[in-house]
Amino acid sequence: MPGLDAIDAALLKELKENARENIASLSKKLGIPRTTVHYRIKKLVEEGIIEKFTVKPNYKKLDLGTTAFILARYEPDSGMSQKEVARRVASLDGVYEVHIISGEWDILIKVRAPNAEEVGRIVVDKLREIKGIGQTVTMVSFVTVKEEL
Repeated sequence: MPGLDAIDAALLKELKENARENIASLSKKLGIPRTTVHYRIKKLVEEGIIEKFTVKPNYKKLDLGTTAFILARYEPDSGMSQKEVARRVASLDGVYEVHIISGEWDILIKVRAPNAEEVGRIVVDKLREIKGIGQTVTMVSFVTVKEEL
């Protein structure tokens, strides 16, 4: 990884797999002293390389097993900036990611819901009601092969 030495890269890889792993276990896996592991983690946090420690929920068990991606067009004559429109989209329940993108579409949105019908409600009843959102196209994911936090 650019900007990281081999120890930091290995430590970051292990923490991505399991952020709850204790320092003694990481020390053993990486073959370095516990104090070094502690210092390196602290340094990665202070330098902003690690922004936060989090959990990866099982969305199926939370009844949010349907993932969809929505492409949206921004309407510049709405009187709102594209970033403000994106922030409003991001505040909607069920929206997990919002990206301003290049190309034919302007905004990429990731949503989670119990089923495709609820995805449709998010799009029709919430998303399309936001001033500055134009045309949309929705793609429901059949299977997630890889997803990282």
